[in-house]
Amino acid sequence: MTQRTRTIRNAAIVGVSTALLGITAPVTASATAGPSEPLAWTACEGTGLDPRQQCATLRVPMDHADPDGPRIDIAVSRIRSENPDARRGALMLIAGGPGGSSLNDPSGKGQKLPQSVRDTHDLIGFAPRGLAPSTPVDCGLEHGDLATSRLRPWPAPDGSVDANMATARRMADACARNGGELIKHLSTANEARDIDLLRAALGERKISAWGTSYGTYVGAVYAQMFPRRTDRVVLDSVDNPDPTRLNRAWLAAHEQGVDDTFPHFAAWASQPGNPDRLARSAADVRPLFLRLAARLDREPLPWPGANPEELNGNVLRQTMLDSLYSPSRYPTLARLMRAARQGTVPPAPAVPPEAVLQNVTAVGAGTLCNDVAWPKSQAVYEKGVAESRAKYPLTAGMPRNAMLCAAWPYPPREAPVRITDEGPSNILLLQNERDVATPLDGALKMREALGPRAVMVTVNSTGHNPYLANGNACGDDTASRFLATGQRPATDTYCA
Repeated sequence: MTQRTRTIRNAAIVGVSTALLGITAPVTASATAGPSEPLAWTACEGTGLDPRQQCATLRVPMDHADPDGPRIDIAVSRIRSENPDARRGALMLIAGGPGGSSLNDPSGKGQKLPQSVRDTHDLIGFAPRGLAPSTPVDCGLEHGDLATSRLRPWPAPDGSVDANMATARRMADACARNGGELIKHLSTANEARDIDLLRAALGERKISAWGTSYGTYVGAVYAQMFPRRTDRVVLDSVDNPDPTRLNRAWLAAHEQGVDDTFPHFAAWASQPGNPDRLARSAADVRPLFLRLAARLDREPLPWPGANPEELNGNVLRQTMLDSLYSPSRYPTLARLMRAARQGTVPPAPAVPPEAVLQNVTAVGAGTLCNDVAWPKSQAVYEKGVAESRAKYPLTAGMPRNAMLCAAWPYPPREAPVRITDEGPSNILLLQNERDVATPLDGALKMREALGPRAVMVTVNSTGHNPYLANGNACGDDTASRFLATGQRPATDTYCA
């Protein structure tokens, strides 16, 4: 575990895409394996962990349709309830991504949960299939293809997608060549099946869950496939569950997410007394950013130690996207803009070790590309990019462009799970009004799909992950009360 595991959790690639022609019946739970072996809990390796955290390995089928076939390891962790007399069950912490891990979350963000929740639940973390220290997968990508501005499909300055299609083919070929059999079996439905085997291995009849970002889709899929095995489910920063698009819809959501969130950054960046102030008025910040990105498109600045080793327009745009995830990150963007205006660059940003990036990227690629089919035609992306660039200049067409899934060699093994209103009413959706990655309009699609199974709490705040991070006390208290007591608002609620 150690530094490698801690870094994996933070390196997940966010956003993706896909388009399926025709929708078939949702996946059921019938293809899962039999009873799980009991877990052998031991002390966790690594430093900086809560000494109460224990670790174990769960063995699951690589292919759930072949439960007697090859098996893989899933690394799991727990911190037991702090009050056995009040214990209700287990709370599954489901990370975002795909490519994120919750393995260390019982020691990390789990400790931000109020005492009432830590008393009523064991906190359970895990590294999803393919992600070290679970049985890992690796595509062996070229170093340059691990750049965040390459993983996100930013078009060329003139809007061309030729290079993106070439990158998609190169990366998909590498995954097919180096990913082994496991990469074919990475999917959200399979992660849900793994979670259910973990539930059984824990000896729990039902589990509660706290899913964040992509983890909200995992949680929703689990609740759809195994509805009677869920207790209390909090979905925090909610993905659009559109079964015809899934990951493509999530990638496309960034254009609206940036438009929703950038004005908040602009107001901050124009405040008097702000040491990172960029302009005298908020209205000046957007045109300033667009001019600077265009200038860097024409005249990139050398940036030794970065990947790529230049500050170009798309690197600036990617930094903008990353920085809008939380107001605490705003200074990163502002300082890069201030330096670039003067023709300089700050120190190169720290990045995880390359082995970690390779692993995280492979898990993200396999999951996104196996969940649903993407268009193969370059013309589809050219049309989408042109429309997006005209309507949403801040994101320059990236959200409708081709990721490596456009050249993925494996067709989906099953249809995407359709989220419906069939099942117990035990889900709480928590969503910020301004969220760059999972904007409100996508969360409303999940709310609509779940119908009376869910209640939605909309939070008047900015940033990704409102619960105990970028939300407000009203939203935090509502989610905590639900997890600890089962009390949930009777109707959808607004937390001002």
